[in-house]
Amino acid sequence: MSGIVDVIRGGNEPEQGLKPRSEITARELLREVGAVLRMSEAEAAKLGDIPVDPSEDQTMIINMGPQHPSTHGVLRLMLELQGETVLRCKPIIGYLHTGMEKTAEQLTYMQGGTNVTRMDYLSPLNNELVFSMAVEQLLGIQDDIPERAVWMRMLLSELNRMSSHLLFLATNGMDIGAVSMMIYGWREREEVLRFFQKVTGLRMNHNFIRPGGVAADLPAGWRDDVLHLLEMIPPRLEEYDILMTGQPIWRDRLQGVGVITAQEATALGASGPILRSTGVPWDLRRDMPYLRYPEVEFDVVVGSYGDAFDRYAIRLNEVRESIRIVHQILDRMPGGDFRIQNKKVTPPPRARIDESMEALIHHFKIFTEGFKVPEGEVYMAIESPRGEIGCYIASDGSPTPYRMHVRAPSFVNIQCLPHMMRGGLVADAVAVISSVDPVLGEVDR
Repeated sequence: MSGIVDVIRGGNEPEQGLKPRSEITARELLREVGAVLRMSEAEAAKLGDIPVDPSEDQTMIINMGPQHPSTHGVLRLMLELQGETVLRCKPIIGYLHTGMEKTAEQLTYMQGGTNVTRMDYLSPLNNELVFSMAVEQLLGIQDDIPERAVWMRMLLSELNRMSSHLLFLATNGMDIGAVSMMIYGWREREEVLRFFQKVTGLRMNHNFIRPGGVAADLPAGWRDDVLHLLEMIPPRLEEYDILMTGQPIWRDRLQGVGVITAQEATALGASGPILRSTGVPWDLRRDMPYLRYPEVEFDVVVGSYGDAFDRYAIRLNEVRESIRIVHQILDRMPGGDFRIQNKKVTPPPRARIDESMEALIHHFKIFTEGFKVPEGEVYMAIESPRGEIGCYIASDGSPTPYRMHVRAPSFVNIQCLPHMMRGGLVADAVAVISSVDPVLGEVDR
């Protein structure tokens, strides 16, 4: 035991690791429960049936990740085990750190979309949307965005939610041994990405939603392409229900596993399917509406038990709700401009550059110097597939942000892991991580 602890604590990051029990107090042991819920140590101790202070020779500290295939990127978990029971869990992050928030200070607001789109790389269009809406608030043009651009943003955001949840269903199935689901989930997601490629030119990391609107109009035949997706996906979801939802082994692996209470999830700042799995109907599209979500009908899907099965079922049914929203968007999509006609933030049309020196200079200045944004600060939040993604920008009046910070849902949600795993089996650890659906590019941005 001492050899294992020495190896784990002897690296370059000793302060991040779990300390052996001989070096910690009861207060530290119960911090992940009692401190979060503002409970006394005695109250916190009653929450679990596992012993509060087993002797050190009965426990073992192990690493799970960062190279483990089921840690969804490069996440390292340190687990203290007593037999097969998890006593403590500590997520250790930073292996994918790219400094995107600091990089944003060197990029103009026009260039910023190329940076933020790479954070949650499974939901790039939602990243671009929250950044663009924050910039528009600073510019004071949020009410001037053309209606077609607003509805296009909703269309792309909901399709992106579908593609993200389809990939969750694929990887969640793979993590728990439903290997066929990995193939099926990727297959359906691929169809959505093909549509994105037609619209934006790229499958991922689009830089398509920009301050002032979107980069280009929808291509010819886009409506038929969307209708094809809306007809193709629902029958496949029915197949997923047969393959997994009603399957006894699947239910045994997920029901009652990784349970978190509404009180814990709220105290930890969790959002998205994790919070809704506890029965809290919190969805920013309805509770803090943006774009034209108040004008479309959809249901907020909630669970009852806060376990891994609820989180799976919520995401499956959120795909159905997104399909319902997209049908309404198709009926409501207006004509008109796809970006604001404001020379301060909008480059001239491509055809004008060949005809006018003034247009050429305007284009050159917009893309080299960028546009200046008034001094001030703003926080804008939207509902991404993983929960509340927020963008805080402080402007000093220059063409680049003075500071930018992103409230990443995966970063916040990942701190729920110690609560979900405490008292569970190590065999269920992969199922719990998968049910959180973290994207490490967003955690370590």
